[in-house]
Amino acid sequence: MVIHAVLLLNAAMSSSVPSPPSPPSSPFPAPASAAPRDLDPRLLRAFTAVAEELHFTRAAARLYLAQQALSRDIRRLERETGTELFVRTTRQVSLTADGERLLPYALRVLAAHDELTEAFRATPRPLLVDLNSPGLAPEEVLRRARELAPDHELMARYESGLTGAVREMLAGRIDTSFGRYGGLDAGLRARLDSQFVRYERMAVILPDDHPLAARPEVPLAALAGERVYAGAGNDRTPEWTDLAARLFDGRGIGIAPPAPLAVGREEFRRIMAKHRTPVLAVVDFPPMPGSVLRPLVDPVPLSPLSLVWRKGLRHPGLDALRSAAAEIGAREGWRHRPAGSWLPEDEPGLPAAPQGL
Repeated sequence: MVIHAVLLLNAAMSSSVPSPPSPPSSPFPAPASAAPRDLDPRLLRAFTAVAEELHFTRAAARLYLAQQALSRDIRRLERETGTELFVRTTRQVSLTADGERLLPYALRVLAAHDELTEAFRATPRPLLVDLNSPGLAPEEVLRRARELAPDHELMARYESGLTGAVREMLAGRIDTSFGRYGGLDAGLRARLDSQFVRYERMAVILPDDHPLAARPEVPLAALAGERVYAGAGNDRTPEWTDLAARLFDGRGIGIAPPAPLAVGREEFRRIMAKHRTPVLAVVDFPPMPGSVLRPLVDPVPLSPLSLVWRKGLRHPGLDALRSAAAEIGAREGWRHRPAGSWLPEDEPGLPAAPQGL
Protein backbone atom coordinates (compact mmCIF):
# COMPACT_ATOMS: atom_id res chain seq x y z
CA MET A 1 0.00 0.00 0.00
CA VAL A 2 2.86 2.38 0.83
CA ILE A 3 4.61 1.53 -2.46
CA HIS A 4 1.39 2.15 -4.39
CA ALA A 5 0.88 5.52 -2.72
CA VAL A 6 4.48 6.59 -3.38
CA LEU A 7 4.11 5.66 -7.05
CA LEU A 8 0.94 7.76 -7.22
CA LEU A 9 2.83 10.69 -5.75
CA ASN A 10 5.67 10.21 -8.23
CA ALA A 11 3.24 10.10 -11.13
CA ALA A 12 1.49 13.26 -9.96
CA MET A 13 4.77 15.15 -9.60
CA SER A 14 5.91 14.16 -13.09
CA SER A 15 2.66 14.46 -15.05
CA SER A 16 2.26 18.22 -15.22
CA VAL A 17 3.62 20.46 -17.97
CA PRO A 18 7.28 21.27 -17.16
CA SER A 19 7.87 24.70 -15.68
CA PRO A 20 10.21 27.17 -17.39
CA PRO A 21 13.83 27.01 -16.18
CA SER A 22 14.43 28.80 -12.87
CA PRO A 23 16.48 31.99 -12.90
CA PRO A 24 20.16 31.43 -11.95
CA SER A 25 19.58 33.04 -8.54
CA SER A 26 16.79 30.62 -7.58
CA PRO A 27 17.73 27.96 -4.98
CA PHE A 28 15.29 25.54 -6.61
CA PRO A 29 16.32 23.59 -9.70
CA ALA A 30 13.98 23.08 -12.61
CA PRO A 31 11.54 20.20 -11.96
CA ALA A 32 13.00 16.82 -12.76
CA SER A 33 11.30 14.43 -15.13
CA ALA A 34 10.11 12.41 -12.14
CA ALA A 35 10.00 12.86 -8.39
CA PRO A 36 12.45 10.70 -6.40
CA ARG A 37 11.15 7.22 -5.72
CA ASP A 38 12.17 7.18 -2.05
CA LEU A 39 10.82 10.32 -0.44
CA ASP A 40 11.34 10.11 3.30
CA PRO A 41 7.94 9.99 5.10
CA ARG A 42 9.48 12.27 7.74
CA LEU A 43 9.85 14.99 5.11
CA LEU A 44 6.26 14.51 4.00
CA ARG A 45 5.09 14.72 7.62
CA ALA A 46 6.98 18.00 8.01
CA PHE A 47 5.40 19.29 4.80
CA THR A 48 1.83 18.39 5.81
CA ALA A 49 2.26 19.98 9.24
CA VAL A 50 3.36 23.29 7.70
CA ALA A 51 0.66 23.03 5.01
CA GLU A 52 -2.04 22.63 7.66
CA GLU A 53 -0.74 25.19 10.15
CA LEU A 54 0.62 27.70 7.56
CA HIS A 55 3.00 28.69 10.33
CA PHE A 56 6.48 27.22 10.84
CA THR A 57 6.58 27.82 14.61
CA ARG A 58 3.25 26.08 15.26
CA ALA A 59 4.13 23.23 12.90
CA ALA A 60 7.49 22.71 14.65
CA ALA A 61 5.78 22.61 18.06
CA ARG A 62 3.23 20.11 16.75
CA LEU A 63 6.04 17.81 15.56
CA TYR A 64 8.23 18.38 18.63
CA LEU A 65 10.99 19.75 16.38
CA ALA A 66 13.18 22.81 16.51
CA GLN A 67 12.05 25.34 13.92
CA GLN A 68 15.47 25.23 12.22
CA ALA A 69 15.20 21.45 11.84
CA LEU A 70 11.74 21.76 10.33
CA SER A 71 12.94 24.42 7.88
CA ARG A 72 15.83 22.14 6.83
CA ASP A 73 13.40 19.29 6.18
CA ILE A 74 11.19 21.52 4.03
CA ARG A 75 14.19 22.77 2.02
CA ARG A 76 15.38 19.19 1.52
CA LEU A 77 11.94 18.12 0.28
CA GLU A 78 11.86 21.07 -2.11
CA ARG A 79 15.28 20.06 -3.47
CA GLU A 80 14.23 16.43 -3.86
CA THR A 81 10.95 17.31 -5.62
CA GLY A 82 12.61 20.04 -7.67
CA THR A 83 9.93 22.59 -6.86
CA GLU A 84 9.07 25.34 -4.40
CA LEU A 85 6.28 24.25 -2.08
CA PHE A 86 5.67 27.37 0.04
CA VAL A 87 5.67 31.12 -0.45
CA ARG A 88 7.29 32.62 2.64
CA THR A 89 7.08 36.27 3.66
CA THR A 90 7.72 37.97 6.98
CA ARG A 91 3.97 37.99 7.59
CA GLN A 92 2.60 34.73 6.27
CA VAL A 93 3.21 31.32 4.75
CA SER A 94 1.11 29.96 1.89
CA LEU A 95 1.20 26.96 -0.42
CA THR A 96 2.36 27.32 -4.00
CA ALA A 97 0.42 25.61 -6.78
CA ASP A 98 2.89 22.68 -6.56
CA GLY A 99 2.42 22.57 -2.80
CA GLU A 100 -1.36 22.36 -3.28
CA ARG A 101 -0.83 19.55 -5.79
CA LEU A 102 1.49 17.61 -3.49
CA LEU A 103 -0.64 17.82 -0.34
CA PRO A 104 -3.36 15.20 -1.09
CA TYR A 105 -0.74 12.69 -2.25
CA ALA A 106 1.42 13.31 0.82
CA LEU A 107 -1.59 12.72 3.06
CA ARG A 108 -2.35 9.43 1.32
CA VAL A 109 1.26 8.26 1.64
CA LEU A 110 1.32 9.09 5.36
CA ALA A 111 -2.03 7.41 5.96
CA ALA A 112 -0.75 4.26 4.25
CA HIS A 113 2.49 4.45 6.25
CA ASP A 114 0.55 4.73 9.53
CA GLU A 115 -1.76 1.89 8.55
CA LEU A 116 1.22 -0.34 7.74
CA THR A 117 2.83 0.48 11.09
CA GLU A 118 -0.37 -0.36 12.96
CA ALA A 119 -0.88 -3.62 11.05
CA PHE A 120 2.52 -5.02 12.03
CA ARG A 121 2.62 -4.11 15.68
CA ALA A 122 3.17 -7.32 17.68
CA THR A 123 1.03 -5.98 20.53
CA PRO A 124 -1.32 -3.06 19.88
CA ARG A 125 -0.21 0.02 21.77
CA PRO A 126 -2.66 1.70 24.17
CA LEU A 127 -5.54 3.48 22.46
CA LEU A 128 -5.67 7.12 23.63
CA VAL A 129 -9.33 8.11 23.95
CA ASP A 130 -10.30 11.75 24.42
CA LEU A 131 -13.51 12.07 26.46
CA ASN A 132 -13.74 15.87 26.18
CA SER A 133 -14.91 16.50 29.76
CA PRO A 134 -15.44 14.29 32.84
CA GLY A 135 -18.87 12.95 33.72
CA LEU A 136 -20.40 12.84 30.25
CA ALA A 137 -21.67 10.04 27.97
CA PRO A 138 -18.25 9.17 26.45
CA GLU A 139 -17.10 7.93 29.88
CA GLU A 140 -19.93 5.37 29.83
CA VAL A 141 -18.87 4.27 26.34
CA LEU A 142 -15.26 3.89 27.48
CA ARG A 143 -16.23 1.83 30.54
CA ARG A 144 -18.19 -0.62 28.38
CA ALA A 145 -15.43 -0.76 25.75
CA ARG A 146 -12.93 -1.77 28.43
CA GLU A 147 -15.26 -4.62 29.39
CA LEU A 148 -15.51 -5.73 25.75
CA ALA A 149 -11.72 -5.61 25.21
CA PRO A 150 -10.16 -6.52 28.58
CA ASP A 151 -6.83 -7.51 27.02
CA HIS A 152 -6.27 -4.08 25.46
CA GLU A 153 -5.42 -0.79 27.10
CA LEU A 154 -7.74 2.15 26.50
CA MET A 155 -6.39 5.31 28.11
CA ALA A 156 -8.61 8.32 28.84
CA ARG A 157 -7.64 11.88 27.90
CA TYR A 158 -9.56 15.15 28.36
CA GLU A 159 -8.91 17.63 25.56
CA SER A 160 -12.09 19.76 26.04
CA GLY A 161 -13.20 20.50 22.50
CA LEU A 162 -13.37 18.41 19.32
CA THR A 163 -11.49 20.88 17.12
CA GLY A 164 -8.61 20.93 19.58
CA ALA A 165 -8.74 17.16 19.91
CA VAL A 166 -8.58 16.71 16.13
CA ARG A 167 -5.37 18.74 16.01
CA GLU A 168 -3.90 16.33 18.56
CA MET A 169 -5.34 13.37 16.67
CA LEU A 170 -3.80 14.31 13.33
CA ALA A 171 -0.47 14.92 15.06
CA GLY A 172 -0.63 11.36 16.47
CA ARG A 173 -0.90 12.37 20.12
CA ILE A 174 -4.40 10.92 20.65
CA ASP A 175 -6.42 8.40 18.66
CA THR A 176 -10.13 9.11 19.07
CA SER A 177 -12.44 11.76 20.43
CA PHE A 178 -16.13 12.57 20.81
CA GLY A 179 -17.99 15.67 19.72
CA ARG A 180 -19.91 17.48 17.02
CA TYR A 181 -18.39 16.02 13.86
CA GLY A 182 -20.60 18.16 11.59
CA GLY A 183 -19.17 21.33 13.16
CA LEU A 184 -15.65 20.59 11.92
CA ASP A 185 -14.15 22.20 8.86
CA ALA A 186 -14.80 20.15 5.71
CA GLY A 187 -11.07 19.78 5.14
CA LEU A 188 -10.68 18.16 8.57
CA ARG A 189 -13.69 15.89 8.06
CA ALA A 190 -12.07 14.57 4.88
CA ARG A 191 -9.22 13.19 7.01
CA LEU A 192 -11.45 11.55 9.61
CA ASP A 193 -13.94 8.74 10.05
CA SER A 194 -16.88 8.97 12.42
CA GLN A 195 -19.74 7.01 13.96
CA PHE A 196 -22.84 8.79 15.23
CA VAL A 197 -23.37 8.04 18.93
CA ARG A 198 -26.31 10.04 20.29
CA TYR A 199 -28.41 13.16 20.40
CA GLU A 200 -27.65 15.11 23.58
CA ARG A 201 -30.30 17.45 24.93
CA MET A 202 -28.95 20.92 25.53
CA ALA A 203 -29.28 22.87 28.76
CA VAL A 204 -28.28 26.13 30.38
CA ILE A 205 -26.29 26.53 33.61
CA LEU A 206 -27.51 29.49 35.68
CA PRO A 207 -26.39 31.14 38.92
CA ASP A 208 -28.54 29.52 41.60
CA ASP A 209 -30.28 32.85 42.34
CA HIS A 210 -30.97 33.71 38.69
CA PRO A 211 -34.66 34.58 37.97
CA LEU A 212 -34.92 31.54 35.67
CA ALA A 213 -33.32 29.13 38.15
CA ALA A 214 -36.65 28.34 39.84
CA ARG A 215 -38.06 26.84 36.64
CA PRO A 216 -37.64 23.09 36.04
CA GLU A 217 -37.06 23.82 32.33
CA VAL A 218 -36.12 27.03 30.51
CA PRO A 219 -37.91 27.93 27.27
CA LEU A 220 -35.51 29.39 24.74
CA ALA A 221 -37.71 32.47 24.49
CA ALA A 222 -37.07 33.17 28.18
CA LEU A 223 -33.37 33.70 27.39
CA ALA A 224 -34.10 36.57 25.00
CA GLY A 225 -31.98 39.54 26.03
CA GLU A 226 -29.41 37.34 27.80
CA ARG A 227 -25.84 36.75 26.70
CA VAL A 228 -24.92 33.10 27.12
CA TYR A 229 -21.37 31.79 27.30
CA ALA A 230 -20.67 29.19 24.60
CA GLY A 231 -16.89 29.04 24.38
CA ALA A 232 -16.38 32.17 22.27
CA GLY A 233 -12.67 32.82 21.83
CA ASN A 234 -11.65 29.26 22.72
CA ASP A 235 -9.84 27.89 19.65
CA ARG A 236 -10.40 24.32 20.87
CA THR A 237 -14.21 24.55 20.75
CA PRO A 238 -15.37 26.56 17.69
CA GLU A 239 -17.80 23.75 16.77
CA TRP A 240 -19.66 24.43 20.06
CA THR A 241 -19.72 28.22 19.55
CA ASP A 242 -21.05 27.66 16.02
CA LEU A 243 -23.81 25.39 17.36
CA ALA A 244 -24.82 28.10 19.84
CA ALA A 245 -24.83 30.79 17.15
CA ARG A 246 -27.15 28.69 15.00
CA LEU A 247 -29.46 27.99 17.94
CA PHE A 248 -29.60 31.61 19.12
CA ASP A 249 -30.05 33.13 15.67
CA GLY A 250 -33.34 35.02 15.46
CA ARG A 251 -34.21 34.41 19.11
CA GLY A 252 -32.70 37.54 20.63
CA ILE A 253 -30.05 35.58 22.54
CA GLY A 254 -26.47 36.79 22.37
CA ILE A 255 -23.20 34.92 22.71
CA ALA A 256 -21.15 36.14 25.66
CA PRO A 257 -17.67 37.47 24.84
CA PRO A 258 -14.54 35.44 25.63
CA ALA A 259 -13.97 34.76 29.32
CA PRO A 260 -11.27 32.96 31.32
CA LEU A 261 -11.53 29.19 30.91
CA ALA A 262 -12.62 27.71 34.23
CA VAL A 263 -10.93 24.38 34.95
CA GLY A 264 -12.28 22.49 37.96
CA ARG A 265 -15.33 22.89 40.19
CA GLU A 266 -13.95 25.66 42.39
CA GLU A 267 -12.81 27.75 39.42
CA PHE A 268 -16.22 27.28 37.79
CA ARG A 269 -17.95 28.45 40.99
CA ARG A 270 -15.69 31.48 41.25
CA ILE A 271 -16.14 32.55 37.61
CA MET A 272 -19.90 32.00 37.79
CA ALA A 273 -20.16 34.11 40.96
CA LYS A 274 -18.03 36.86 39.44
CA HIS A 275 -19.53 37.11 35.95
CA ARG A 276 -23.01 35.59 36.52
CA THR A 277 -23.21 34.64 32.87
CA PRO A 278 -25.45 31.70 31.85
CA VAL A 279 -23.49 28.87 30.24
CA LEU A 280 -24.69 26.64 27.39
CA ALA A 281 -24.22 22.94 28.24
CA VAL A 282 -25.81 19.51 27.83
CA VAL A 283 -28.20 17.94 30.33
CA ASP A 284 -25.59 15.38 31.51
CA PHE A 285 -23.12 18.09 32.54
CA PRO A 286 -22.07 17.34 36.14
CA PRO A 287 -23.46 19.58 38.93
CA MET A 288 -21.38 22.64 39.73
CA PRO A 289 -21.40 24.59 43.03
CA GLY A 290 -23.30 27.88 43.09
CA SER A 291 -25.31 27.05 39.97
CA VAL A 292 -28.22 25.02 38.63
CA LEU A 293 -28.62 23.21 35.32
CA ARG A 294 -31.93 23.50 33.49
CA PRO A 295 -32.93 21.72 30.23
CA LEU A 296 -33.85 23.98 27.32
CA VAL A 297 -37.26 23.54 25.70
CA ASP A 298 -39.63 25.02 23.11
CA PRO A 299 -38.05 23.61 21.00
CA VAL A 300 -35.77 21.01 22.57
CA PRO A 301 -32.31 21.75 21.10
CA LEU A 302 -30.05 18.79 20.42
CA SER A 303 -26.28 18.53 20.21
CA PRO A 304 -25.13 15.66 17.92
CA LEU A 305 -22.37 13.54 19.45
CA SER A 306 -20.13 11.30 17.32
CA LEU A 307 -17.10 9.12 17.88
CA VAL A 308 -14.31 10.45 15.63
CA TRP A 309 -10.95 8.96 14.60
CA ARG A 310 -8.36 9.58 11.89
CA LYS A 311 -8.71 7.67 8.64
CA GLY A 312 -6.73 4.46 8.43
CA LEU A 313 -6.66 3.81 12.20
CA ARG A 314 -6.91 0.11 13.02
CA HIS A 315 -7.00 -0.98 16.67
CA PRO A 316 -9.00 -3.56 18.68
CA GLY A 317 -9.78 -0.80 21.20
CA LEU A 318 -11.43 1.28 18.48
CA ASP A 319 -13.56 -1.72 17.50
CA ALA A 320 -14.59 -2.06 21.15
CA LEU A 321 -15.48 1.63 21.40
CA ARG A 322 -17.66 1.43 18.30
CA SER A 323 -19.41 -1.70 19.58
CA ALA A 324 -19.93 -0.15 23.02
CA ALA A 325 -21.43 3.03 21.56
CA ALA A 326 -23.83 1.04 19.38
CA GLU A 327 -24.82 -1.28 22.23
CA ILE A 328 -25.50 1.47 24.76
CA GLY A 329 -27.19 3.63 22.14
CA ALA A 330 -29.64 0.87 21.27
CA ARG A 331 -30.38 0.14 24.93
CA GLU A 332 -30.78 3.76 26.04
CA GLY A 333 -32.43 5.16 22.91
CA TRP A 334 -29.53 7.53 22.27
CA ARG A 335 -30.23 7.75 18.55
CA HIS A 336 -33.90 8.62 18.99
CA ARG A 337 -34.69 12.20 17.98
CA PRO A 338 -37.64 13.71 19.93
CA ALA A 339 -40.47 15.08 17.83
CA GLY A 340 -40.29 18.84 17.36
CA SER A 341 -36.66 19.03 18.43
CA TRP A 342 -34.11 21.43 16.95
CA LEU A 343 -30.93 20.53 15.06
CA PRO A 344 -28.67 22.61 12.80
CA GLU A 345 -29.77 22.46 9.20
CA ASP A 346 -27.79 20.26 6.80
CA GLU A 347 -25.62 18.84 9.59
CA PRO A 348 -23.12 16.26 8.21
CA GLY A 349 -22.72 12.90 9.92
CA LEU A 350 -26.25 12.41 11.24
CA PRO A 351 -28.42 9.30 10.78
CA ALA A 352 -31.40 9.68 8.51
CA ALA A 353 -34.23 11.44 10.32
CA PRO A 354 -37.55 9.60 10.62
CA GLN A 355 -40.29 11.06 8.47
CA GLY A 356 -42.52 13.61 10.17
CA LEU A 357 -39.79 15.39 12.14
